[in-house]
Amino acid sequence: MKIMIIGATGMAGSAITKLALERGHDVIAIGRSEEKLANLPANAHLETRAKDAFSLTLPELQTVDVVVDAMATSPDKAHLHVDLATKLVSQLRERQQPRLVFILGAGSLTTGDDAHLFVHDIESDPANAAFVAIPQNQLAELNFLRTVTNVDWVGISPAANFTPGPATAIQYGHDTLLTDANGDSTTNSGTMAVAVLDEIEQPQHHQERFTVANQ
Repeated sequence: MKIMIIGATGMAGSAITKLALERGHDVIAIGRSEEKLANLPANAHLETRAKDAFSLTLPELQTVDVVVDAMATSPDKAHLHVDLATKLVSQLRERQQPRLVFILGAGSLTTGDDAHLFVHDIESDPANAAFVAIPQNQLAELNFLRTVTNVDWVGISPAANFTPGPATAIQYGHDTLLTDANGDSTTNSGTMAVAVLDEIEQPQHHQERFTVANQ
């Protein structure tokens, strides 16, 4: 398969890029920094493009089978999560290719006996004020995607703690925040990469979000 990865130099994007290459896929890595793109593993199946994701054109998108949106932003630019999702969807309305895969946040998952949104727990702690705009906008991104019925998209949310690390055994869920046997709610970047590549290679979800966590 030919896979375009937006945000290919970030924590999630670089792990997905590495695993996609290991599994023999052709990868177009999109990132803003030529220097960071140069740090991706050298591979004959890897093409890097230093450019703004918002400048991607329909002809560019149509050259691949799958587009993975793993873009990360600073909190003051968190609205770009919503803006990029709407741009990609608007370009691909009523087209079955490429498939869109969105790395979402944990804030849109439910938790607790009352099944409240986890983002409300994040908002309730003043220590999170500096970055709370990111989960808030990722929730808005998912709410937008849930209105889209004529594009083949899937969203994947990590657990509460999304950290660098190797793949583990994977727990799968739908809309509820997952924890392991010790009560920890963590998804390693390697775990996310496996979940993304497995879904790309053998699609199980269409026009919905699911969640993965370390087991």
